[in-house]
Amino acid sequence: MSCNIFTPHLLVLVEDDANRQILNGFTNHHALNTRVIQILPPSGGWTKVVDGFRDNQVSDMARYTERRILLVVDFDNEPEQRIEEIRRDIPDHLKTRVFVLGTRSTPENLRNETGASFEQIGRNLAEDCADNTRTTWSLDDLAHNATAWDRLFLSVRPFLFAY
Repeated sequence: MSCNIFTPHLLVLVEDDANRQILNGFTNHHALNTRVIQILPPSGGWTKVVDGFRDNQVSDMARYTERRILLVVDFDNEPEQRIEEIRRDIPDHLKTRVFVLGTRSTPENLRNETGASFEQIGRNLAEDCADNTRTTWSLDDLAHNATAWDRLFLSVRPFLFAY
């Protein structure tokens, strides 16, 4: 489903199918406004997520000032280094509207840590967002996202969750 590009919306670029499944679970939350979020097909690697953002989204963001973009990647046990590499490709004037989140290792490790399916993990993450809690976000494989999560939460919660 595509969003109204002239109203606040979130476009999500995902690395792989596991991340897509987590986002699908997230969008199944009962309070989420599904008309303001669009998940693009998996890119096939974190560098392809960044390339797709740079090549296909940067110019559009100048025209669509209500767009926020979430890049969801695996950090492969190098979250600080990976985030720094990705942030270098985000133009300074867009850094307030672009967010990077992901598992410290891989979604598969997160699934093993929780014993939940990818979609259930996504629903749990959405529940944290809807309730302004950090139960799932505080797990070892996600805790490094705290700063980015806070920024994203403040930016998208007003239009993403209907209350």
